[in-house]
Amino acid sequence: MSSGIEQWIDSTLDIHRDNRISCSKLLSSLKGYFSPEFLEECFFVVLDELPKPNSHLMRQLGAENLLDGELDGITYKNTYFIKPRFKNNLRTHFHELIHVVQWKHLGAEAFITRYIREAKQYGGSYSKEFPLEKMAYSLEEQYVKGSGCFDVIKYVKNEI
Repeated sequence: MSSGIEQWIDSTLDIHRDNRISCSKLLSSLKGYFSPEFLEECFFVVLDELPKPNSHLMRQLGAENLLDGELDGITYKNTYFIKPRFKNNLRTHFHELIHVVQWKHLGAEAFITRYIREAKQYGGSYSKEFPLEKMAYSLEEQYVKGSGCFDVIKYVKNEI
């Protein structure tokens, strides 16, 4: 079902491979939430325009409106893309890293399928109410409030 989109993702990640920044650079701010080993395996790319699959691919999946609108960031597998104004925004990095954990735990096929299913349940367009998004926003809030460190990877795996 999602093989076309996964091919597009892999191609996009390959195109931006040389521009990736290791998330290990965020370790001092995210210590206690994510392990150094995990952060070393994660990357972000700063771009003016976030890469999104074309409408033909999205239409094939029945999710043509999913990525419409203005997004702060978007995650594909172990890499997320953010706009320049969010480059130093730890809240945005934390949120997107939650999605990296989700991708890693579910695998690409399951993540894509689930995200699209959630989108369809909530009207087809991006919503903070998607369960995967709700989890990311909830954990992001805990981080921002400084509620104390917790193992994000373990938490996500238990909740998914």
